[in-house]
Amino acid sequence: MSASPVVPLFPLPNLVLFPGQVLPLYVFEPRYRALLARVQETGEPFGVVRVRETSNESNLPFHERVSKVGSYAHLMQAQGHEDGTSSIIVVGGDRFRIQDFDLTEPFLSATVEDWPLEPDPLGLPATEAVARRLLADLLRLRASDAAAIRDNAPDEPLLLASFAAALLPLTPEQREEALEGKTLLDRLDVLMSTVPAGARELN
Repeated sequence: MSASPVVPLFPLPNLVLFPGQVLPLYVFEPRYRALLARVQETGEPFGVVRVRETSNESNLPFHERVSKVGSYAHLMQAQGHEDGTSSIIVVGGDRFRIQDFDLTEPFLSATVEDWPLEPDPLGLPATEAVARRLLADLLRLRASDAAAIRDNAPDEPLLLASFAAALLPLTPEQREEALEGKTLLDRLDVLMSTVPAGARELN
């Protein structure tokens, strides 16, 4: 999608959303009820950004404790409850970079610019080869879940990277580093680097 002038943000502690990832959320705070009402009215996505530090860890204002890179979240399902809360399901979309925060709404918003991945300089075959290696490592690392992983792993390298990011034992910082890769190959390389050595021995 093209850059929106102002995008509503849903910051989440230590969570990084990747393209194609499905994320269930429980919306209970008044400010996020307002965000959900706006999204349902307009049909626009909102942004998911990582809260880098909680209020217990830093005295900085809230908007100075969230990441400057995030992903669009597209609303797929929403179920309202009698108490005014909602259970929703979103799917991750493209990434963006925050230019300026907007503090005029009940929820945090920001002016953003789309940040598409650059073309891989080595071409699609090289990217696909690295994606296959990553899947092989993941199967070794999660041997007890290998059948389910093999059955559910996407064929497309972009979605496979997102799939692996959800299953690998990554820190929030490593997830964000992967999201910030200039190319898909960069993202895959970051993910590959986090695979424990024992799972890479047969490569």
